Amino acid sequence: MRAILIPAVLTALVAMLASAGAQQRTAVAIVIVPSIPGGATYIAAEKGYFRNAGLDVTIERIDSLSKAVAFVATNRVQVGQGGINAGYYNSVAEGLPLVMALESGSTPLNHQIILRPELKDTIKTVADLKGRRVGLSSPGSSAVYEMGMVLQSAGLKLKDIEIKYVSFSQMGPALLNGAIDAALEVAPFGDIAIERKMAVAWIDSEDYIKQLPLINVAYIANTDWIKQQPDVARKLFVALAHAGRDYCQAYHHGPNRAEIIDIMIKNKIVNDRALLDKMEWQARTVNGEFNLDSVDSQQQFYKQEGIIDKVAPRDKLVDASFAEAAAKELGPFHLINTSSKLKGCR
Repeated sequence: MRAILIPAVLTALVAMLASAGAQQRTAVAIVIVPSIPGGATYIAAEKGYFRNAGLDVTIERIDSLSKAVAFVATNRVQVGQGGINAGYYNSVAEGLPLVMALESGSTPLNHQIILRPELKDTIKTVADLKGRRVGLSSPGSSAVYEMGMVLQSAGLKLKDIEIKYVSFSQMGPALLNGAIDAALEVAPFGDIAIERKMAVAWIDSEDYIKQLPLINVAYIANTDWIKQQPDVARKLFVALAHAGRDYCQAYHHGPNRAEIIDIMIKNKIVNDRALLDKMEWQARTVNGEFNLDSVDSQQQFYKQEGIIDKVAPRDKLVDASFAEAAAKELGPFHLINTSSKLKGCR
């Protein structure tokens, strides 16, 4: 009887200790838009960086950061990760308790404008886009800014094209069936569309953007939450920056690339392992630092185009303290694969 009881008691004790440990960790909720740079959030979870920081982090998925803004502003979730959009700038200008706390996607973006195959010999210059149906991901998205910068290079404006809002996953089929003539696409969807001959590659949108590096993915946070739990916020963003460094090592084809791909596959960022391994990933800064000029340039563009009514002060858009904390706590970043020629993530 004693031999039976002792294991049972030990099992119960272990369960109690595990439960107590979970209860001691501080709960934080994050919503993310699934994407290659969004994989860093799952890296932090899978590698135990949240747990080691005493955090119990819940990660939920959402299809655009514009939808996350309302949840973060009301503190139903504390943090949202995704593409920066006009809705964020408008919300800050309106006084909502939001701030960009950590950058998680920047130059090189590896975005490209792809074309309907039969137009590859017709659309040769940016000026040839005039009057064409162009697919963009969503109203007020960073893709709108990127396309606006491309058009400006030929003296055109957004009103000179016919914008069709199409999800990234549907741009390839829309090009194939003739619903659109061109699209600003992101990895891996652009790679898939080209590989399946639904589209042909054309130009890199970043070649036409004056204010570089371009910041287009970030973590936004509730400022009231930051004020109430500054230590928790710091620990969270340092953990995320730590994961961002792992992402950067894998970005440069370091020895952890297979492990990071495993995490992305497991969390359904991309389902095709071979494609994920061979494709170009989006870069980021290693500590999550922001280029404020890039951030403000996007805000000014949205104002000029009438997408937002007013602008927020530059110092209200970004909280630089978390990237500074990451740099201090994590120390210098040393690239393992020193032979990498890739730009960004350094």
